[in-house]
Amino acid sequence: MSGFTVHKYKDMNWKDTIAVIGFPSVGLVSSIAASFLARSLELDVIGGISSSEFPPYAVVQNGVPYPPVRIYGGDRVCEDDSGVNCDGLVVVTSEFLPKIEQHHTLAVSLLDWLDENCVATVICLDGIPQFDNENKILGIASTPAARDIMTKYSVEGFDDGLVRGMSGIMLSEGAMRGMDVLAILGTARTDIPDPRGAARLMEPLTRMIPELKIDTEPLYKEAEEIEKRIETNSGSLSSGNKDFLYG
Repeated sequence: MSGFTVHKYKDMNWKDTIAVIGFPSVGLVSSIAASFLARSLELDVIGGISSSEFPPYAVVQNGVPYPPVRIYGGDRVCEDDSGVNCDGLVVVTSEFLPKIEQHHTLAVSLLDWLDENCVATVICLDGIPQFDNENKILGIASTPAARDIMTKYSVEGFDDGLVRGMSGIMLSEGAMRGMDVLAILGTARTDIPDPRGAARLMEPLTRMIPELKIDTEPLYKEAEEIEKRIETNSGSLSSGNKDFLYG
């Protein structure tokens, strides 16, 4: 990766892998969902990404320090046809959003690494602002095969508009490469971290990868606790509040 260093902790021996990407977005829903997925499935940290331009901190898990961007991995055990290739699962997540000028290089470099490690399908999680309490899940796909996955699992297509940041770059790059990249966009609150929005964002993901069997009830409970704290304190919380970093 140009400008970035990949630290490999464990070998990946899979042939056809699906990757879930979750960098911070509106309401932190994408990073909350990706981190929750990695924790719930007890995935191993198989790698990490560091850069001199990243914020100067380490993420400590079970007493072990890791780079700000972590790569988790584990086996998938499919009982039937899930609609996507079934072998390994990779989750890439971070609690910070890289600088805008880093987005293109990091997104392209990450796709290069995933491709080199036999990842066949990439699912980017992202958040979009919620208006008038409307809850929506929209999808965009880079290839006809990826669009077929969206159709099979009843994900409403996003036909016209802009997809910004890492997800937008990975979609357009995937289209040019003929690589199956999907972006799942979910509405989220813009004023606070939104675990409820993260739980909704995971619903199409669990349909596409049915063997995951993820219980999202803890995210809904977390959302209720946050809302109660806001009511009690009669204040607002910033999406950057350190008390709500999920790692």
